[in-house]
Amino acid sequence: MSVKKMTAYEILQKSREKGRPTARAYIENLLDNFIELHGDRRFADDKAVIAGIGQLGNMPITLIAIEKGGETLSEKIACNFGSAHPEGYRKAVRLMKQAEKFKRPVLCLVDTAGAYCGIGAEERGQAEAIASSILEMIRLKTQTLSIIIGEGGSGGALALSCSDEVWMTETSMYSVISPEGCASILWKDNNKVAEAAENLKITAQDLYDIRVIDKIIAEENFAANYFKKLKREIINFFKEKKKIDMHKLIEDRYTRFRKF
Repeated sequence: MSVKKMTAYEILQKSREKGRPTARAYIENLLDNFIELHGDRRFADDKAVIAGIGQLGNMPITLIAIEKGGETLSEKIACNFGSAHPEGYRKAVRLMKQAEKFKRPVLCLVDTAGAYCGIGAEERGQAEAIASSILEMIRLKTQTLSIIIGEGGSGGALALSCSDEVWMTETSMYSVISPEGCASILWKDNNKVAEAAENLKITAQDLYDIRVIDKIIAEENFAANYFKKLKREIINFFKEKKKIDMHKLIEDRYTRFRKF
């Protein structure tokens, strides 16, 4: 089915589809010599957030990605199904500041239903970790790009999406709350999920129309050519952003999000 003919609810289901490339697939296809770095230097290493250094073409970059886990249940459990703990966001901030120090661009790949909302995460400062990540991204003194590659849910996604530009693949979703959560709160009715999805404007086209995102990426069934094309587009993006004065880059980024 053509994306243009899909409903918001169908796109929501597509964004969660089994077999869809997760962050690991993007890392393998986009970067060379990737070195993963671990831990937030405070509590633990969160496997839901992959962070490290790699080469994008001839360009060294820092990559931060939310990983939902592979095909097996054990892999998904190890990554907490892509729901990051506070230490995951603190690891991300640590790597962002490192990238700033060494003048490396930052690429974020987002695929999460939302940050983990368990008691332990709240006790360790989940809200503060997300807020700090947003703040640091807004004022980071290097080029940044975020790509929604599946689900972009709530503050868990926004924490890694305050970049110079935000792109989405065409069957991804990005929303302040899941349609299920919205239907539960507004109508106390799980049968209203499709209606909630439509009204929340979660699709790439909806968000592009109101300028919440800057680019829609054609998926082309995630064939090999998809990653080659995306790699070229990311390289060109960072090359163009490197031409812009850093003070103006940060001001433009701040203004972009203040407009919301």
